[in-house]
Amino acid sequence: MQLLLLSERPESIAQIARWYSDEWGYIGEGRSTVELEQKLTDYLNSDKLPLITIAQQKEKLIGAAQLRFHEMDIYPDREHWLGGVYVETSSRGQGVAERLITAIIDKAKTLGINSINLQTEDMSGGLYKKLGWQAVEQVTYHGIKVLVMEKSI
Repeated sequence: MQLLLLSERPESIAQIARWYSDEWGYIGEGRSTVELEQKLTDYLNSDKLPLITIAQQKEKLIGAAQLRFHEMDIYPDREHWLGGVYVETSSRGQGVAERLITAIIDKAKTLGINSINLQTEDMSGGLYKKLGWQAVEQVTYHGIKVLVMEKSI
């Protein structure tokens, strides 16, 4: 498996937009594939936020994760967020998500970021808890119950 930045493979935008629309399109406006493709062009960065790390297996895109600003407007003081962690179905259970999350944390460190937040619909914290993320609180955001978590890095 190879980890790269989206800026190194911008042709991956269309696939990531399809994944995100299929997985989270129910959340609300701005989540159609076309709208997401437009938004994801903002992630073509390598040394500033927002950015996306992608996972490839023999040139096949198998996953993605974002490092971005202010994901949840109810937390204006929580600046940096991990989001959009997605692994395509046939590659799940193989450590891809963990590698993507670790790569995002490593990138955040190089950018001088010392704390990252996330939201998950898994109230147990799942993989994030295993990787050392701490629960902050459970909230309902845009009609969806989520667990907000934080990791100091």
